[in-house]
Amino acid sequence: MSSALDQIKNITTVVADTGDFESIAQYKPTDATTNPSLILAASQKPSYAHLIDDAIAHAKKIGGSIETQTESALDKLLVNFGVEILKIVPGRVSTEIASTWEGIQAAKHLEAVEDIHCNLTLLFSFPQAVACAESKVTLISPFVGRILDWYKASTKKDYVGAEDPGVISVSKIYNYYKQHGYQTIVMGASFRSTGEIEELAGCDFLTISPNLLEDLSQSTKTIERKLSPEIATSAAHTEQYTKVTFDEASFRWELNEDAMATEKLSEGIRKFAADAAKLEKQLSEKLAH
Repeated sequence: MSSALDQIKNITTVVADTGDFESIAQYKPTDATTNPSLILAASQKPSYAHLIDDAIAHAKKIGGSIETQTESALDKLLVNFGVEILKIVPGRVSTEIASTWEGIQAAKHLEAVEDIHCNLTLLFSFPQAVACAESKVTLISPFVGRILDWYKASTKKDYVGAEDPGVISVSKIYNYYKQHGYQTIVMGASFRSTGEIEELAGCDFLTISPNLLEDLSQSTKTIERKLSPEIATSAAHTEQYTKVTFDEASFRWELNEDAMATEKLSEGIRKFAADAAKLEKQLSEKLAH
């Protein structure tokens, strides 16, 4: 009998959510995603020291102040991890842009002018998703588990299955995109359990951490497809969404009105920035020696 992971792979593109490419190979995902926090964690492993050494050598060759060299080394380190991961996955690897208004506008330019595909992350709200689709970004990463975290802390309630606020959010975004013909890929991210993944089976992409990939690979539970373009666009679908658009003012207002999205976006940016700063500190110390 097929594992739950293999069943999901038949209807969804599975992406490894890690910077640890040794663990990526085990589950044979199509793509991979990284971010400063994942790269920081992976960079602590001795087996990846050569990637750091290469980034340091590259920065020293370019020269300049320690600050300039540190910035060069960080850019090269992110590229080095991406290149190594691309030796394993057949598809793409991404380092993400936060889906603030400014981030979305940057992605719009990169997509239209420089033909650079963008993955917009730290996405917690419908207005963020709409603005990304209108900007024709390649892919969005709505965060399922972090939405659940906020609601559990706020309401002191537990949420199961289709009642999970993160699942509800991503399902709405997916169905809205399909109903209005947007090409932007929806990639559910930040999962807290295999149950959340099962509720989003059929989503375009799902990026899954190694521990949950392992759980799914060990399970033989029958997976039911919950999302598909056909279901979303069928006349019988329970929710038919009116097309909307946001300019900067309305985007900022709607995002501000959503306490969960505002708080989780700010928190996520702070966390990524803090971990990027830790990486920079490590690189700066190596450059100074």
